[in-house]
Formats: sequence, C-alpha cells, structure tokens
Amino acid sequence: MIHFFKQDVSHIALPEKFTYPFHYTPHPLCVLATGEVKEYIAGKKEWQEELATGKMFGVLVVQMPQSTDTGYLAAFSGNLAGKNIHSFFVPPVYDLLQPQGFFKIEEEQISAINQRIDELENSASYLKAKERQKVETAKAQATLNQAKAGLKAAKEARELRRQSSLALSEEEQAGLIRESQYQKAEYKRLEKEWKRQVEELEAEVTRFESEIERMKMERKERSAALQERLFEQFRMLNAKGEVKDLCTIFEETVHKLPPGGAGECALPKLLQYAYFHQLKPLAMAEFWWGDSPKNEVRHHGYYYPSCKGKCEPILQHMLQGLEVDDNPLLDNLHKDTKLEIVFEDEWLLVVNKPAGMLSVPGKADEVDSVYHHLKKLYPNATGPMIVHRLDMATSGLLLVAKTKEVHQHLQEQFEKRSIRKRYVALLDGSLSDIEKTGRISLPLCLNPLDRPRQMVSEEYGKEAITDYQIISVSNGHTRIAFFPLTGRTHQLRMHAAHPKGLGCPIAGDELYGKKAGRLYLHAEYIEFRHPIYGDIICIQKEAEF
Repeated sequence: MIHFFKQDVSHIALPEKFTYPFHYTPHPLCVLATGEVKEYIAGKKEWQEELATGKMFGVLVVQMPQSTDTGYLAAFSGNLAGKNIHSFFVPPVYDLLQPQGFFKIEEEQISAINQRIDELENSASYLKAKERQKVETAKAQATLNQAKAGLKAAKEARELRRQSSLALSEEEQAGLIRESQYQKAEYKRLEKEWKRQVEELEAEVTRFESEIERMKMERKERSAALQERLFEQFRMLNAKGEVKDLCTIFEETVHKLPPGGAGECALPKLLQYAYFHQLKPLAMAEFWWGDSPKNEVRHHGYYYPSCKGKCEPILQHMLQGLEVDDNPLLDNLHKDTKLEIVFEDEWLLVVNKPAGMLSVPGKADEVDSVYHHLKKLYPNATGPMIVHRLDMATSGLLLVAKTKEVHQHLQEQFEKRSIRKRYVALLDGSLSDIEKTGRISLPLCLNPLDRPRQMVSEEYGKEAITDYQIISVSNGHTRIAFFPLTGRTHQLRMHAAHPKGLGCPIAGDELYGKKAGRLYLHAEYIEFRHPIYGDIICIQKEAEF
C-alpha cells in the first residue's frame, strides 16, 4: 500500500513533528501526495458518479522502517463503491462489509426484522382492525351521546310534569321514579355493550401492536449489541504499541458511546496501517472530493482538518508516542499586542480587535484575549465589559462597556436589533453573475460531530439573516459588505461559503474554505445609541486589506 513519489523529493525537508490534525497547513510532501491521489481518483471513471456526491480522502507521508526512504499511504473515509477494500488505499481497521463476517450476517437478521415490522404495519388485517376500531369507537360515542341526550330530555319532561301538576298522586310519583330508573339502567346496559365491543376491537389491534413493539425492541437490542461488538473490533494502535478499542476510548468522553462511523475516517485508517507495518508517520492531510454535503460546507479539492466528534478521541490515543505540532490556536500571539482604542468616553469604548485574538477567554485561559487586556487597563470596570463577540480570526470593531448598567443597556440594543453593523470581506472567488445586493437566510446550529463548525439545519438551526452588497470583483476575488441582522456563530462565514448562500468562502477561512495568512473578514462599522446621552454614535475603522 506504500506509494513512492513520482518525482524526486530529496530536496524537500522532512517535517520535524507530526501534523496537528485539527489545525494545519499541509506539508509540501502531503501536497505532492494529494496531487497524485487526485490524479488516481480522476482516472477511476466508474467511481465518478458516486464521488460527485462528495467524499473525504487522506494521505499520510511515512518513513520506511530502518531506512530514510519516504513514501505515502492513501485512504478514504467510509466505504467506496460498496466496498471497504481497494488496491490503491489502505484497508479499514475492521472490514464490516466482509460477506461472512458477523456484522453482515447480523445486519441481514436485523434487516429481516425491519421487513417483518413493515409487513405487519402494512398488513391488510392490521389496517382493517384499526379502521374497524376507529369506526366502531366513533359509532359508540355517537350512540351513547344520543342516548344521554334522550335521558336528559326525559328528565326535563318529568320535571315539567311535576311542576305543571298541582299534586301528583303517589302512584304517579312512583311511576316517574320507575321510569327514571329504567332509562338509567337501559343506558348502563347500552354503555356496557358498546364498551365490550370496543374493547374486543382494541384487543385485536393491541395484539398486532404488541407484536410490532416486541419486534422493534428486539431490533433495538440487537442493533445496540451489534454496534458494541463492532466497536470492540476496532482495536486502535498508537505509536507506543498500545491498543484500545473504540468502546474504551469513548468511555472517557461526555457521551460515553462511539458515534456511528467512528474509526472509519481516513486518518485513523492511515495511522493504524502505518503502526501495524512499523512505518513512521511524518505528516498528514485530508481533502474533499466532489460536491458539498447538504448541510455542511465542503469544497472540491480543499484541505480540511480532522473531525472532532468522531476522530478527536480516537486520535488523542493514536497520536500518543509521536511528537506532534502544537495547536497553533494556543499560541499566545497577542500577549504583548497593544489594543487600538478607536473611541472612548467615561462610560464605554470601542476597540479594533486584531485578527487572531480572542474576544473573551477560551478553554486555555492563559491565551490572551481582549477581555484580558481590558481588565488590566480598566481594573475598576464592573460587569462583563465585552458586549458582543467577534470570531478569533475576525478583526474589527468591538464594543466594550465600563459599567454593568451600560453593558445591560447595550445588550438590550443588540437584542432589539437596533445596533447596526457592517463587515467587509474578501471572498475567494468571482461573484460576477449574481445580484449586487441581496439577503441570505439560512438557519444555523453547531455541528455536534465537528465542533466548532456550524451547519445549516431547518430542524435545529436558529434564524440567521445577512444582507450583502458586492463592492467590486477583480483578480479572482470579490470584495463585499455584509450587514448581519442576527448574530449567530460563524454566520457570515457560513452564509458566504454554503452552496445555498453565496457558495464562495471568505479568503483565508480554513474551516469553510482555504487557509491563508489570515481570515479576510473585518468589522469596519458599528452604530449604536449612547446609553447615557442618547446620541447616535457611529464608529468606522477600515480594513487593512
């Protein structure tokens, strides 16, 4: 499975440490390997229709055991053309598609249960019994309602007789009582008979539904047992030679259980093969081939970091024993950066946040943020100070309150959408064939399997609305102004990159597009009402790009 480069690579320096898979720039050797894999994929005509729907591929540059020779391994996520094994790519950690394997055999049994459930739910006998129950229940209710109305009318008639007669004889009084008792007894007999008939029909329906429920429970239990047995087959190696199965690995996570498809992504396959064959992993890269998924953002040929939900727990184990690059997001790049204050008075200020600085402290509290800097500058300020946030990669105007009361007042303006903001961005492509102005409305939510990425979801997403205006198009880029009406995480980045938005990522957006020197997104204008004076304050700071 080892491929040696088609061209001489002796002049390319090997990486000093292995790639940090969740935030990286592909090593030159990975770029060359990716080019060769793409060439191979493009030549497989029989795969093109399937690949057009999109698939993640990966490369792993490796060094031969007891040698300085280098080559690379290739892998795909999931399966391809109905198989897990293809000659050019490393095999899966466990081939769940092998015909005689327990997974396929049990999967067929579960499929048979599904078929029986479907047959029973749609059987003529069950549907007829449900319809009879529905019809007879309605008929019973109508009959009893009519009988109740008759009882009421008879009672009212007896009352009229009592009131209209000066004196009823004892015999007449007794007759009215007997009449009332008889009618009530008749109603009880009628009610009992209808109840018996309806219960018989309900029992018949219940027999069907109990069997359906029993089969569904059996399906659920067998599926869970199959998943657990399957995950136990994924015995993941690391560079120390240690082995853990997926169940053990995910026991240490919040959800405890491995998600579906865990262990089948490209990088775990690549590392497993390398360790098993005593190959030294040097660098990795993963890239997308084909159209973007419906809800996520992927662009053909672009590099992407490994996913967090499925891969992060696995890779935390598999990378042990390797020297791995540090997470660049934890570099304290702005420790000595002096914040530019664009506007200030006794009550508030507006700062120009540099790209790469957090707005507020993150998980790694030692990484400086705007909040850290401001607490040093204004030790007597009260309240949270930061009124709204910008992504770490975004630069621009950030509104800050010096008191808790001013903070609350400004937040109310954000909630009422009375604060106006304008961003400027450089898109990685030419948008010359769309309207110069428009509105994007795509509901957004967190992708739970790939934090911090967001996804479009009509079911779970929150309303996200952005107006835009194209400023200019030149040299393969589009300069654009964004006017967000809501403030969702990664809203502008998603609305730019998603196929249902502009379909053109912001330049330098490594989450939804291509990595560059920076994310070319800047908050250049903010307009708000001063909480104390009531004046409209307009602040502008043009982008440096």
